[in-house]
Amino acid sequence: MLLAIDVGNTNTVFAVFKGDSLLDSWRLRTESGRSADEYAGFLTQVFDLSGMKFKKISDVIVSSVVPEANFHISALCEKYVEAAPVFVSKDNVPVKIDVERPGDVGADRLVNAVAVKAHYKTPAIVIDFGTATTFDVIDASGAYAGGVIAPGIDLSIDALHRAAAKLPKISVKKPERVIGKSTVQAMHSGIYHGYASLIAGVVKGIRAELKGGDVLILATGGLANLFADGSDVIDAVDQDLTLKGLYEIQKGLQR
Repeated sequence: MLLAIDVGNTNTVFAVFKGDSLLDSWRLRTESGRSADEYAGFLTQVFDLSGMKFKKISDVIVSSVVPEANFHISALCEKYVEAAPVFVSKDNVPVKIDVERPGDVGADRLVNAVAVKAHYKTPAIVIDFGTATTFDVIDASGAYAGGVIAPGIDLSIDALHRAAAKLPKISVKKPERVIGKSTVQAMHSGIYHGYASLIAGVVKGIRAELKGGDVLILATGGLANLFADGSDVIDAVDQDLTLKGLYEIQKGLQR
């Protein structure tokens, strides 16, 4: 079995594949100083609940955008899983990286491109609602062609709350009206409709630079379903996109 680990700025996702089947996945808040023993305690609990054991794991692949966490992830794998992890980098992804500095592209963005190339049509745009809201372009040839990085929605809400004393901390929801009749309603509208407009505008600009054609718009990440609901921009949501990409990279390395 394969243990796939996606270390993001906010959350770390652990997933187990048996063959090409995703058996289960679990989410843990990312803490760069979390020790190997703490990771092992968490995994032991969730593995036991799902009837799996560490000794069943034969390979580990990791996508990480938090370098400080990599030492502890490596220690977890070597001490408890007894398998050396493969960390995703520009050197082991089976896609061409058509940007000025390939080494600067986040591993998760490259992994998503691999998943799109393996499971969807191209050209495509992946909108990932994470700590940042990213737009990644996979061109008609399947190459990673660059993208756009915008502040994440939760970051924007936190910044608004901290900078304005009278503005409360809010959740993200789709308001019934654009015009808010209270401060909270106005904030909900600004966040939801503001980001919906950002999405539509960025996608329009990317489409224009790709010079037309049928471009698949794929969303992933925590708020993907909320923004895809009723959207005429987003074609599909795939919450397991990064995990699928990790599996595809590991499969390619074993050939």
